[in-house]
Amino acid sequence: MNTTLTSARLIVAAAAISCLPIASAHSQETAPAPALTLELNGAQPSDKGCRLTFVVNNALGSELSRAAFEIALFNESGVVDRLTVLDFKELPVGKTKVTRFDLAGADCAKISRVLINHATECAGTGVEPAACMRQLKTGTKTGIAFGV
Repeated sequence: MNTTLTSARLIVAAAAISCLPIASAHSQETAPAPALTLELNGAQPSDKGCRLTFVVNNALGSELSRAAFEIALFNESGVVDRLTVLDFKELPVGKTKVTRFDLAGADCAKISRVLINHATECAGTGVEPAACMRQLKTGTKTGIAFGV
């Protein structure tokens, strides 16, 4: 038996096997994780007070028939000014939606932080009630800190 040929076959086989975990890990990285993305996109003064604009994208894999969150607004001193619930209503899967909320009596210039306390509603066929918080991704395009 030719030992050079056998050694070459072993090297080729080892190289092929060593590539399998890399290919598997790569395919796992490219599949995006299910998420509900909520971005604070704007804060402008309005006739009523402060208008917060949100961009939301439901990539949970299931339609949400209702999604609502209790938020806390912090003033410029870092003190909670108020708690309120924002109802985003229906969020179709794979759809980006822009929603505005007018917060009566709020001064946009004095809001330093918006904190999502919890989901008061997270409903949809095949959706766990905790999914809206567990798979929530937040971001902001404003000078206001935003997150959980």
